[in-house]
Amino acid sequence: MKWKMSKHKDYRWPSDVAIVIIGILFKLLSNTVTIGPNWPVYCIAFILYIPLLFAVSSEHDLWSRKFAILRVLFLTFALMSSMVDLVSSLFFGKPSAAELFQCAALLWSANVLIFSIWYWEIDQGGPIRRNSENPGKPEIVFPQMTSSFPEWEGWKPNFLDYLFVAFNTSIAFSPADTAVYSRRAKLLMMTQSMISLVTLVVVAARAINMV
Repeated sequence: MKWKMSKHKDYRWPSDVAIVIIGILFKLLSNTVTIGPNWPVYCIAFILYIPLLFAVSSEHDLWSRKFAILRVLFLTFALMSSMVDLVSSLFFGKPSAAELFQCAALLWSANVLIFSIWYWEIDQGGPIRRNSENPGKPEIVFPQMTSSFPEWEGWKPNFLDYLFVAFNTSIAFSPADTAVYSRRAKLLMMTQSMISLVTLVVVAARAINMV
């Protein structure tokens, strides 16, 4: 199935750049606070990118969306596994305070990027349908979409806007100025806030006590 694109185009390259950065963040994690090597994350993410690239080049919009969601789902699993390893290292390992601070910061940053991809992929049917003539229902409503100013008429969010939502969710545990409508978007934000809470409160507090 294909959707006719409107004049507003939002290509998938922002999520690809974000995933490359996520891979770098995982690579920088200390082996002291992780169980096993980190290279499988890159391998599986690359394997999932091959059918996604084929679907995009063939203009199979629904299949490209499915592979894109499968890829971010795997990255979410990798993030949560790393969080479990990090918390376990507090009790069963001997990481230094510096290592805990570094890994907490890396995982917090990965958390923001991964969930910004989630919001970008699910809202209004994903980036392709969102910018077509037949977008899906909005799951995250930005203030520009309800503005009465004519300058904002026809405004559509791009990846930076979803990154802003994810950043606020990790910092303030709320989407700030945006309204969350769908249950799955609320569930994603609850999950992101929970990961951020563990990172900022549990791990950071323990690291401070070790200094």
